Amino acid sequence: MLRNLVLVVCCSLALFACKKEVKDAGVITPTEEVIEPVNDFKEVMGYKIGDAATDFSLLGTDNKKHSLADFKEAKGFIVIFTCNHCPYAKAYEKRIVALDNKYKELGYPVIAINPNDPVVQPEDGLELMKVRAKEQGFTFPYVLDERQKIYPQYGATKTPHVFVLQKEGGKHIVKYIGAIDDNYEDETQVSDKYVEKAVDALLEGRAIEQPETVAIGCSIKVK
Repeated sequence: MLRNLVLVVCCSLALFACKKEVKDAGVITPTEEVIEPVNDFKEVMGYKIGDAATDFSLLGTDNKKHSLADFKEAKGFIVIFTCNHCPYAKAYEKRIVALDNKYKELGYPVIAINPNDPVVQPEDGLELMKVRAKEQGFTFPYVLDERQKIYPQYGATKTPHVFVLQKEGGKHIVKYIGAIDDNYEDETQVSDKYVEKAVDALLEGRAIEQPETVAIGCSIKVK
């Protein structure tokens, strides 16, 4: 009888020790609460191909508000989330200007949106955006998503991140999401011009062969 009692006590102590070790090792029990920091582009999934994109009214480097509705004759848009400071964004600036020069007259102008919080990244404030736009000869509206309400709706997570829209029945339908091309480092080594191929397909009334690619760039800066 005494032997059995000793065994019960030993087993109880061993079980308690195991539970304590598991908890100390960081395993979360059902009663523990996990609190994670909020991240806008985790919370908002953004648009998928075929969704209708929202319009906006954002202040640009010309001190004017810009929206999709301003472009009455446009067939669609090349909306690019980009910024001043990111080396990926800088590498694409001339190519973005070239896209606007090529497609604006064909009905698909570029609109560039800076989604970053200038408090977090001071280089991306409106006054320095004005300097950058002048230095690089931007031919398109360069606007600031000051309240950071637009980029989560679109689902942008990088700079640059492209959304090609087409006007259909009074709506702006998302037709392409992703990168500008397949080589941010060297324009002369680009073998696949994703955005150009997408817009060309829309102009010719064809289906886009590759409607989604992975955007490569800097993360969007939020508080």
